[in-house]
This record gives sequence, structure tokens and C-alpha cells, in this order.
Amino acid sequence: MDKRMSVVDHAKKGYQALMALEKYLHDSPVPDATLNLVKLRASQINGCAFCVDMHAHDAKKAGETDDRLFTVAAWREAPLFTDAERAALALTEAATRIADQSAGVPDDVWEEASRHYDEESLAALVMAIAAINAWNRINVTVRNPAGSHRM
Repeated sequence: MDKRMSVVDHAKKGYQALMALEKYLHDSPVPDATLNLVKLRASQINGCAFCVDMHAHDAKKAGETDDRLFTVAAWREAPLFTDAERAALALTEAATRIADQSAGVPDDVWEEASRHYDEESLAALVMAIAAINAWNRINVTVRNPAGSHRM
């Protein structure tokens, strides 16, 4: 599969805006480990090989364990995640699959997330989910190949 185009080259200001959002997320009160899990899980759902590859490698470099990386797609059955991480992953799945629920994100998912995150953190988590879904759509559309960010 060949890359169709470089969004970085042809939409610099848009790319820079998304990168500024990434800086905000990194500086937010949501732990980087949680952000990495959110990015990886949304990317798996969206079938974005570029982002799955990138975020698995980023998480590994940040100290994430292989066991958690290997089981994030089946996090409900894996005893390796904290309750807060589970809430973030459930919110990620619900928001990423928003069209699958007639009412959008279910109240029980939102309420569980709000038990573990204060409003500032929860707002950042919502922004992180929106951002990774945007990145996934960009990379899938332009067919950005997995691993090319390391080349």
C-alpha cells in the first residue's frame, strides 16, 4: 500500500494545530500511560496501522509493559489495568464507536469515568479521544504506512 500524500506538507497549519493539542494533552493531568492506552485502543478500533504501531512503540519507550500492550485490545478480560484506566478505555471505546449507540456515549460509561477523573482531567480525556480519532482518520485516509514515523 502506497502513501497517497503528506498532510504535513500540504496542511501545515492544520498539522501544527493538532500538534499543539498533543502538547496540551501531554501537559494535562491525565497520566501519559493512560493517554498511550487510549491512543492505542482507539487506533486498534479504527484500524489505523500507522497509529497502532506508533503508539505501541511510544508506550513501550515510556516504560509500558509488553503484557499490557499485548492485552489492551481485550482489556475487559485482562487483570492488568487499574479501575481508572478501565474507565478511560471504556470511554474511548464508546466515543470512538459513537455511531453504534443511539444515545451516543452511555451514561454509565460517563459516570464511571467521572468517578476516576476530575472535570479538568475528564475534559482532557475527551480531547485526547477526539484527537486520536482525528489522527486515525487522517492516517487511514492518506494510507500512511505503519512504521514510517521511525524511518
